[in-house]
Amino acid sequence: MNQLAINSSKAAGRVKPSLLLICIFLVALVCGCAPIILRPPEEIPVFEKLSVSEYPGFVDDTNYVNLSDSTQQSLSYLKKRPKNMKFKFGQDVYETTHMVDSLVKFLEFTEKKPSADELRKYINENYYVYKSTGSNGSGEVLFTGYYEPFLEGSLLKSDTYKYPVYGTPPDLISIDLSLFSRKYAGEKITGRYTGETVVPYYDRKEIETGRILDGKAPVLAWVKDPIDLFFLQYQGSGKILLDNGETINIHYHAQNGHPVKMIGTLLIQKKIIPQSEMSMQRIRAYLDSNPEEVQDILNYNTSYVFFKTEEDGPLGYLGVKLTPERSVALDRRIFPPAGLVYIETEKPVAGGSGEITGWIKNSKFVLNQDTGGKIIGPGRADIYWGNGKYAEVAAGNMRHMGNLYFLILKPYPNND
Repeated sequence: MNQLAINSSKAAGRVKPSLLLICIFLVALVCGCAPIILRPPEEIPVFEKLSVSEYPGFVDDTNYVNLSDSTQQSLSYLKKRPKNMKFKFGQDVYETTHMVDSLVKFLEFTEKKPSADELRKYINENYYVYKSTGSNGSGEVLFTGYYEPFLEGSLLKSDTYKYPVYGTPPDLISIDLSLFSRKYAGEKITGRYTGETVVPYYDRKEIETGRILDGKAPVLAWVKDPIDLFFLQYQGSGKILLDNGETINIHYHAQNGHPVKMIGTLLIQKKIIPQSEMSMQRIRAYLDSNPEEVQDILNYNTSYVFFKTEEDGPLGYLGVKLTPERSVALDRRIFPPAGLVYIETEKPVAGGSGEITGWIKNSKFVLNQDTGGKIIGPGRADIYWGNGKYAEVAAGNMRHMGNLYFLILKPYPNND
């Protein structure tokens, strides 16, 4: 869920570091006007280092399809990092060069399409395995999914295409509070600079109903359907199929600083959709059938996402292209980026019209390449499913528990 990561993409650079900025910071703290603060996670155990006898079975149920592509994307990220950059695996720390070696050797071995027994033997002899401690130390991780939606749109506003896909407004700023005191390490505030102080940025209702950004924020495209636009903000990336035959890639750029509130929770509270039946498809069906309620329901989520265009996509938090079923989003504050991951959970079996006919095991190797505002702690993971009907069904219905492991090459002499 990369779309909800809290950052401001160069916004902090719009205000010069000066006495004015210090005043802004102090007013924000005293008046409580900062809409959201991103805090570092509490010091809780993230990993349990396993003995070889505790290693999982390591069965890749899709026979390594697309694993090479996703691994190469992680390598492209790592090779741009400083060689001595630190990557934490619980109490153990590895440098960039070791992360690269770990992926390169795994890639070389799996490209031979080894049998399950050969793979297990290779990992047992050459890799350390760290299991996520999961929710409340249970070892269980909740897996959800996301996908790349397609929207119909135009570069020109019309009666058909009248809902704006906004780029980042010029008055949206983010302040790194750690610049002022060590006690604020990892904390940021996002808001709007008025010329004298910082105030909370406009919420969804002000932006969509009040049209407060008309003429103020760049419009990347105009789309047909406000519900499609809302789900695009949840997914973070998508493609807009323009009426001139072209396609543009839209990617998360910034967020208004308001907390994310799930409209599914609202519909459960109102007893509109039972919790046991909650899915993106059920939400969409209800909104389509009750157009008079749409805006009020959407406004329940005060968070609002701004986008940028990319030549390719979709891109994850690391800036690399995501690979269907091989890229996952995890809490970027506690899990090593670009790392090799093994997951054990379930995935749906879908019929021709998109209905789910059952669930089967989903065990495979994936790469940690994305993050999300609702993906917090060692007990959450979000699988990227790609685009198309099955991806939408899987992303909209997946909410299953499972296990998550990180692998890293054993240090010398085993990695020669």
